[in-house]
Amino acid sequence: MTAYRDNPDAVRALVKDDRVHRDLYTSPEIFALEQEHFFGNTWNYVGHESQIPKSGDWISNDIGGRPLIIVRHGDGSVRALMNRCAHKGSRLVNGPCGNTGKFFRCPYHAWTFKTDGALLAIPLKNGYEGTALGECEASRGLTALRHVRSHRGFIFVKINDAGPDFETFFGDSLSSIDNMADRSPEGELEIAGGCLRFVHQCNWKMFVENLNDTMHPMVAHESSAGTAKAMWAGQPADAPKPMAIEQFVPFMSDYKFFEDMGIRTYDNGHSFTGVHFSIHSKYAAIPAYDDAMKARYGEEKTAQILGMARHNTVYYPNLTIKGAIQAIRVVKPLAVDRTLVESWTFRLKGAPPELLQRTTMYSRLINSPFSVVGHDDLQAYRGMQAGLLASGNEWVSLHRNFDATEVAGGEITTIGTSELPMRNQYRAWSRYMTETM
Repeated sequence: MTAYRDNPDAVRALVKDDRVHRDLYTSPEIFALEQEHFFGNTWNYVGHESQIPKSGDWISNDIGGRPLIIVRHGDGSVRALMNRCAHKGSRLVNGPCGNTGKFFRCPYHAWTFKTDGALLAIPLKNGYEGTALGECEASRGLTALRHVRSHRGFIFVKINDAGPDFETFFGDSLSSIDNMADRSPEGELEIAGGCLRFVHQCNWKMFVENLNDTMHPMVAHESSAGTAKAMWAGQPADAPKPMAIEQFVPFMSDYKFFEDMGIRTYDNGHSFTGVHFSIHSKYAAIPAYDDAMKARYGEEKTAQILGMARHNTVYYPNLTIKGAIQAIRVVKPLAVDRTLVESWTFRLKGAPPELLQRTTMYSRLINSPFSVVGHDDLQAYRGMQAGLLASGNEWVSLHRNFDATEVAGGEITTIGTSELPMRNQYRAWSRYMTETM
């Protein structure tokens, strides 16, 4: 067995130009190193500003095994703090969200901290007179992350100082978030309702790979989406489709549809399917929405915004968005073979309620624990996680449409059935895994 800790060359050897070693999915040691290095060196999504609209509002999250608090500070800025009391390490907050007022109060010894992390008060502080408390870490308050950025309300953090700045890391891939926000007649989004959570019995990378894998829908989803398609067969071409049929049937498009759809990749593992069109392109028009958009943007700009119907945009490593349907999924690795996926829906401010109805319908049908389509993927992930323990072949093939020129990176547009997005992800994985080892 290879020892990977303090051995960056061994880690880099797991990623070839056209294949990856199974240890990326099965090694507990690799998983632990990912938590420490990879997720610490990359920009990760932690929440949306609409979840913390007022001063003192907070949400909790975990990135790379580190518990975080995302809080609205008194000056209106968004701060990210380690969820650890500077005294004895107790978590300051234990729920998913809340409002702390002007300070956080530790539930163990009542040390209090401002919402920017500064130490505010200690009970019976005279007990520390003559000690070295003022010279140690505890007196500095909560650890505040230096790298926090919000883009159109989407909040990202980077834990370590290593790795690129926000603009360099994401580049023009942010156009998918821009398009999602621009779909609002007011140019703003807000989280709508609660979160759907789904635990997959697989390594987190399997889920992220699958998002822009267009060779599986017509196979894996034949029994679910295929049944819906068969039920609708024979209906007149101009018959209005029920919303469920409208959303199910495109999953059973043929190989040519997905190949012609196109894929675009960016440096650092980001990508999207749907360069030319996608499974969301032919949803029925909602006249009241079109009118609201034209009133805000004009006819030409509205056509440009709504004509961009990308399928999945992967913001590597932990966020995927569907701008055309206003839904996101967030990846939370739990163990080498367990991954929590959170699905959130958004409301387009100023849009008629039919838009939110479409989004919630899609989330229930496709992304929820009660999904029909989602369980097809769950079974596939579970099967891969178990199958990779077999002997005789330790490598995972990613050869489809490989071109040696792609290794140089940069923005690349290619056919929709290429495995380029997966290869692109693993090149980024190798780089950020070893940057601080």
